[in-house]
Amino acid sequence: MNKFEELFAQYPCPFTDEQVKAQVAEIEAKHFDENNNVEVWKECLHQIDYTTLSADDTIAKVEKMANAVNNFEKDFPGIPNVAAICVYPAMAEYVRKALKDPKFNIACVSGGFPASQTFLEVKIAETAMAIKAGATEIDIVLSVGKFLEGNYQECFDEISELKAVCGDKHLKVILETGLLKTAENIWKASILSMAAGGDFIKTSTGKIAVNATPEATFVMCHAIKAWQEKTGEKKCYKPAGGVSTTEEAVQHYTLVKEILGEEWLNNESFRFGASRLANNLLSSIVGKETKYF
Repeated sequence: MNKFEELFAQYPCPFTDEQVKAQVAEIEAKHFDENNNVEVWKECLHQIDYTTLSADDTIAKVEKMANAVNNFEKDFPGIPNVAAICVYPAMAEYVRKALKDPKFNIACVSGGFPASQTFLEVKIAETAMAIKAGATEIDIVLSVGKFLEGNYQECFDEISELKAVCGDKHLKVILETGLLKTAENIWKASILSMAAGGDFIKTSTGKIAVNATPEATFVMCHAIKAWQEKTGEKKCYKPAGGVSTTEEAVQHYTLVKEILGEEWLNNESFRFGASRLANNLLSSIVGKETKYF
């Protein structure tokens, strides 16, 4: 057996696709209602990577986002702020300059986002430049084509090299679960990404038809749990893409809580990648439609 056959044998996928669907439905039927409340909505807001990843992003747009973050605690006292602003690398400098709190997280997508179809040297350079411009967190995409053809070594090496560039800054590995499709593929990609040094595993880019689903969250959280049980290492989780309503956020929150436990219910261990979700959660919290973000 090669090292990846050994890795996957050590962490076999314990679920069929049908079992995943059934267990997700069971968890949500039992626990969704107990989490669908203002305090949980506040927690979910606090876990958001407030994101813009559009071709028409401008300096003015990202500065406006930074100012919303700057003024949030004054405008909404008692409600916790979002966790980070997530932008393309070219915008990191402008976010950094506009933010009043120098410790506030700036996440950048990198490594040929969203398709990851470029040279490793380009991925390394882009990641290093994003960090130099102010990024404190880096979100990369698994080379899905290489993964699906079984080229696990190259996928592993890419993640490892990009983690080396990041150093102590969090590296989030996007699996693009809508392309992986099966529970087994999502499980294997999760294990490989964690073994290669990813600090977070993340569902999606938001750039394809199928993005974060409760089923992907179920599988990825169980993979994180299995990894911690064997290694003692705590890895983190981020559903992203397609999570836009309060109800959808609570669905994912409920699964994280039931599978991983209270220890993950903070914005160091659990994030949402979202653009529309922040306003929808804030509207639910204050009890009226609010378009602040």
